[in-house]
Amino acid sequence: MGLSITVLGCSGSYSAPGLACTGYLVESDSTRVWLDAGPGTLANLQRHRQLTEIDAIVVTHEHPDHWLDLAMAYIACRYFLDRPPMPVYGTAGTRALAQALAGAHDLAPTIDWRVISDGDRTVIGDQQWRFSRTDHPVETLAPRVDSGGRSFAFSADTGEGWSFASLGAAIDVGLCEATYLHQDLVPPSPHLSALQAGAMAAEAGVKRLLLTHLAPGSDAPAFGREAAEAFGAPVELVEVDRRYEV
Repeated sequence: MGLSITVLGCSGSYSAPGLACTGYLVESDSTRVWLDAGPGTLANLQRHRQLTEIDAIVVTHEHPDHWLDLAMAYIACRYFLDRPPMPVYGTAGTRALAQALAGAHDLAPTIDWRVISDGDRTVIGDQQWRFSRTDHPVETLAPRVDSGGRSFAFSADTGEGWSFASLGAAIDVGLCEATYLHQDLVPPSPHLSALQAGAMAAEAGVKRLLLTHLAPGSDAPAFGREAAEAFGAPVELVEVDRRYEV
């Protein structure tokens, strides 16, 4: 199988009609990780894998468009599914919010929460993960995943003060947020424009660039053109349910 990314949701900041917010299924030869659990992604996940097949969940930060379905996953795992405790990797802030929303005195034992922070590394099955804090108002951790000689990195949410370079060299596929066209960006911004995403990925030496997190109603082809011009190569805009081989 190698390393692959399946898009469960890619709508930026809030759900566009018929679309889910941020979420991805990261799969390798023997491991399946749900990366970010935005609203709507649990429903879409089940078109590809069941929660009983998921080895871990990684949540990049506490903004609701990136984690709200984690509360639903907690309910499913606690009351309906026969599975071991679900390992969840996320910030301390996200954990506190998830516990409150789930109405739980403690998420354990249903969820085995592992707090992560800037610079941390962990191994999930046959995947090696590392994390870098981005330029965003709350603690936000961009991950890099290496498996089978291939590498994937996700910007999570960030402003221009962060780069894929923070996650090391030789990134095969970079998945980057691009919430605005550059002409609409009002600095200082907690998000990137398509131009900034393309330029940053090019400077970091990313080999293939995928764009995500476009605001609902965006002119998607214009985002692609702007990012490609700055990246110096074709750029792909991700689509829900599509699988991308790394």
